[in-house]
Amino acid sequence: MKFDGFETLAIHAGQEPDAGTGAVVVPIYQTSTYAQDGVGGMRQGYEYSRTKNPTRTALEECLAALESGARGLGFASGMAAEDTLLRTVLSPGDHIIIPGDAYGGTFRLISKVVERWGVSWDAVDQTDVDAVRDAMRPNTKVVWTETPTNPLLGITDIETVAQIAHDGDALLVVDNTFASPYLQQPLTLGADVVVHSTTKYIGGHSDVVGGALVVADAELGEQLAFHQNTMGAIPGPFDSWLTLRGVKTLGVRMDRHSENAERVVAALEGHSAVRRVYYPGLDTHPGHKIAERQMRSFGGMVSFALRDGEKAALEVCERTKVFTLGESLGGVESLIEHPGRMTHASTAGSALEVPADLVRISVGIESGDDLVADLLQALEG
Repeated sequence: MKFDGFETLAIHAGQEPDAGTGAVVVPIYQTSTYAQDGVGGMRQGYEYSRTKNPTRTALEECLAALESGARGLGFASGMAAEDTLLRTVLSPGDHIIIPGDAYGGTFRLISKVVERWGVSWDAVDQTDVDAVRDAMRPNTKVVWTETPTNPLLGITDIETVAQIAHDGDALLVVDNTFASPYLQQPLTLGADVVVHSTTKYIGGHSDVVGGALVVADAELGEQLAFHQNTMGAIPGPFDSWLTLRGVKTLGVRMDRHSENAERVVAALEGHSAVRRVYYPGLDTHPGHKIAERQMRSFGGMVSFALRDGEKAALEVCERTKVFTLGESLGGVESLIEHPGRMTHASTAGSALEVPADLVRISVGIESGDDLVADLLQALEG
């Protein structure tokens, strides 16, 4: 009997009870190497843990199932996943399109590292599909999308941009970190590769750093697996186990993140100190209808701009009591940050520089009443 429910897959995909003991939780195979039954006689394909480890295999199989992909691959961080992907599918002379408000780490990797070995790039407002179409070149090999974007929560029509990319013989890569596979499955909408920082919602507890790629095509999965092994930026067994533990509660956590975010947005929308709220769940958000079509709900990430500028934004970040001032996102605890000086500092002076009056919050799963009260007291000084 086949089970397809997301919550069921999160708990069971790749996680059969241990054959030897019946343990219902995947063991931590804390080993670097494996005994062989004669030269080249590997047991179940395991020879060395950089290449393959049973705990990591369980995580990779689970993530592939959750994203409806052909293969999943685990990495030491989201940036390690991105780096491995780009070095697998790009060559000198190729071109890549990125979002006009891409994550600062992605922008840094492409503009400071990938560009140095002969890859050109353009940053495009991908909420405008015609702008994406106009940016395509004969040598465009990758269209890199975030939806929602970090930190302005822009929404890209995945299905339409996938068609544009494929018409130009390019791959569509979607960073699905903000949404998580619970809220959005880009591969089912035509994307070729999904990227995750599993540090965020998938791990969910701010206690492990990791990354993942999930692909629609098994052949591309093999190419990526070769580079994953060759480059070696893999997660250890304990990191894989922690991430897999986090996955089990992803669905119920995302429901609470989204519910709390909607309450926070309602409070921010009516506040005199707030100039603008960025959240795809708002009817006034330009991407609301697209988000409604391709997402289960609107997630736990919210950004807002202060009427009194950067100084007011910094003061709000410093006044919160429940929201912790810190980088990252997607954990059970609520976080607040100033993107311009923190996560997106690498974009300063570029076309991707974020507004100085912007505050980004990752709404956790604490009491919604407490989160709203905390933000209101921070806004009111």
